Amino acid sequence: MRAGLIGLPSTGKTTLFQLLTGSAIETERTSGRGKASIGVAHVPDDRLDRLTELFRPRKRIPATVTLADMGTHTGPSTGGQALVNVVPYREADALLHVVRAFADERVAHPSGSIDPARDTHAIEDELILADLAVAERRLERLERDRKKGVAAATDDELGVLRVCAEALASGSPLRAVELEASAAKLLRGFQFLSAKPLLLVLNVDERDAGRDLDDVIQDAGLSDALEGAKVRAVSVCAKIELEIAELDRDDAQAFMADLGLTETGLDRVVRAAYGLLGYISFFTTGEDECRAWSIPAGTVAQAAAGEIHTDLTRGFIRAEVVDYDHLISRGSLGACRRLGEVRLEGKDYVVCDGDVINVRFAT
Repeated sequence: MRAGLIGLPSTGKTTLFQLLTGSAIETERTSGRGKASIGVAHVPDDRLDRLTELFRPRKRIPATVTLADMGTHTGPSTGGQALVNVVPYREADALLHVVRAFADERVAHPSGSIDPARDTHAIEDELILADLAVAERRLERLERDRKKGVAAATDDELGVLRVCAEALASGSPLRAVELEASAAKLLRGFQFLSAKPLLLVLNVDERDAGRDLDDVIQDAGLSDALEGAKVRAVSVCAKIELEIAELDRDDAQAFMADLGLTETGLDRVVRAAYGLLGYISFFTTGEDECRAWSIPAGTVAQAAAGEIHTDLTRGFIRAEVVDYDHLISRGSLGACRRLGEVRLEGKDYVVCDGDVINVRFAT
């Protein structure tokens, strides 16, 4: 899973990127304009911790989210335009928009005041304009080809692009446009930014760190921005996260308890990004490693096996499956087998969140 961090200057975006990925990552040059920093964040999962305690493997490998950060932009009018040809953003599965919702006189806001709703809509407008430029260029080319008698595209593509261009011109992001599956498939190659699922990451004041998210959203004036199915929000206080990162485990837990927090804001961000795309986790276990694997909900066993290794897709025979809760309750795979709780599933079995799987395959 890949996500791109976007946002205006002074939002705490790069600080959150460094905290999420565990360190300051050297900037990597992309094949598009500008540079992007690439890092990996671990998906928190207590189930993997318990499986690791049970099997005591040599390695514990969590599911991950790959993050791309362009750094800060020079102002509201460049937020989306700076992303147009940056490959990590175009290839991202989702966008994480870090929005400033904290006040700090020492950190000037480029617009002169704190207004999360204004900033959110400013970046959204830039993404829409960037996509509109892409759609219009493609439409112009298709129209020229048709006049020359070149059948380079179907009427279906023209029709879908016209619908998209009309929506974008009216100020609507493509994630809000309802399209049939066949139409959506035609658009995949364009990698439209405003079509990607969006997670609003509200960087709040310390006093708001433990507040109910709905209250934070309402105070920020962002209720209308979260009406779509592909938009979610999460709150985090980067200042507190910096302090937590510098503490040992016990002190961090005590500090969080004083603030009324049951988990770090960073964990909430990664978990929210994971859920936004409808991803689930299945597990593989053994003496060498316990590992969590990320797959979209609805993935069948043969395709899930391919996440482990491509050879497992070709040689797939059966999947040996046990439910996580059963395995933890019984304490071993052997006990689960004796109780008939280990199942053999075929290639079309739809993997469930929490399945512990061993793939049988032919070499």
